[in-house]
Amino acid sequence: MKPTLQLKLSQHLTLTPQLQQSIKLLQLSTLELNQEVERVLLENPMIEREEGNESAFSDFPGTALPPSDTTTPESWSIGGERGNEREPDTFQNGAADEERVDWSDAGGSTRTRNEDEDFDFQEVQAASISLREHLDAQVALSPLSNRDRMLVRFIIEALDDDGYLRQELEELFELLPPELEFDPDDLTIALRHVQQLDPIGVGAHTPQECLSLQLRALPASPERDLALVIVEHYLELLAERNFAQIKHVTGCENEVLRMAQALILDLDPHPGLRHSSDETRYVLPDVNVRKIRGRWTAMLNDEAVPKLRINRLYTMLLRQSRGQANALSGQLQEARWFIKNIRQRFDTILRVSQAIVDQQRQFFDHGEVAMRPLTLREIADQLELHESTVSRVTTQKYMATPRGVFELKFFFSSHVATDVGGMASSTAIRALIRQIIDAEDKKKPLSDAKIVDLLSEQGIVVARRTIVKYRASLNIPPVSLRKTL
Repeated sequence: MKPTLQLKLSQHLTLTPQLQQSIKLLQLSTLELNQEVERVLLENPMIEREEGNESAFSDFPGTALPPSDTTTPESWSIGGERGNEREPDTFQNGAADEERVDWSDAGGSTRTRNEDEDFDFQEVQAASISLREHLDAQVALSPLSNRDRMLVRFIIEALDDDGYLRQELEELFELLPPELEFDPDDLTIALRHVQQLDPIGVGAHTPQECLSLQLRALPASPERDLALVIVEHYLELLAERNFAQIKHVTGCENEVLRMAQALILDLDPHPGLRHSSDETRYVLPDVNVRKIRGRWTAMLNDEAVPKLRINRLYTMLLRQSRGQANALSGQLQEARWFIKNIRQRFDTILRVSQAIVDQQRQFFDHGEVAMRPLTLREIADQLELHESTVSRVTTQKYMATPRGVFELKFFFSSHVATDVGGMASSTAIRALIRQIIDAEDKKKPLSDAKIVDLLSEQGIVVARRTIVKYRASLNIPPVSLRKTL
């Protein structure tokens, strides 16, 4: 076959750099967006953060209006062109009812009313102290010799994050320098000193020993003595809720066994975790939901919105050098597209959030039991968006409501058919299962088959395996492990 040339016309969709950037910003979380903003601020001098009393999201609900001189293209700020046009009076009046802004500050910055009085000093996180630092501080105050203190600190260094000593003393003894002439008994005595430190239970080799150390530190009583016997010999029977066998081997009464069980449940099997170095990670919600004039309304969280604008000084220099090739002209266009895409990102988040709130208003009034089944396709069709766009918006985006902080994907759930032809949300069914189990007789807990019958009486038809799956997702143990005396 000889080679030939052919001319063919075709059409295909090409993603422009601006559209690619818009898609990328839409799927970023708040933390990732802030990192992207910092990167752009370092690379592009034409974009800067807003300061002073100018609002970066002027036309969006819940924020103040900027001065009139920020409407030119050179001073674009996020939200400077358009905002939410569906209910402007509701948003603005609601924001005014919720918070008053004080413009009388000499520095020109905005300050909310009673900001200083409402400051919660308990929210300031104290410096965390590790388990080893906590134990070393106690050893430093103990009346031990330098030799004993050295061995005690040697054992403390061998503890894990839970406070357990996973290595045997024989293995630790081999790590000691021979020239110090320590005896194995010296290491045993040092371990006893460690086990007397706070928190009680550190230095144990097993969970049974950890619980035993905590029980031995309590005042003597019949329930304490029975709890000690159960922990040291019959802990597996207690985990299996085999109370009949425990009463048979110990000869105890129901009341004493019940008190001993409650005593064991109050113990801490991981005493070292209270001094763990893991810090609590907090979520910054993208949207706040409040009830304004009888209607649940979604509003953007000002703290999650980056306040950006075009640098006026560089724009002025670019105007003066008009007609000359300048690298700033390209960076100016990139800055405008970046600000526009961020504005579009939050506009889309707000539209999707308000649509979710409108669909799930029964949830905000009555809780999870009133959650209705909802899919991404329904929101996409309502807002005339692509389903993938709604999926990007609802991933790692959070909504702060009077009932808690939820990821936007929380409000989407599958459906289960009812015997009257309707649909019930899987989230609502989980809430009903939790209510049924919370109200059950703990001495005679309900089986999964019985829960199926109770739900069928309410018109919800589900299989037993579905109850098992939902119960497991709620971290509810099976009927054999929920039984109490």
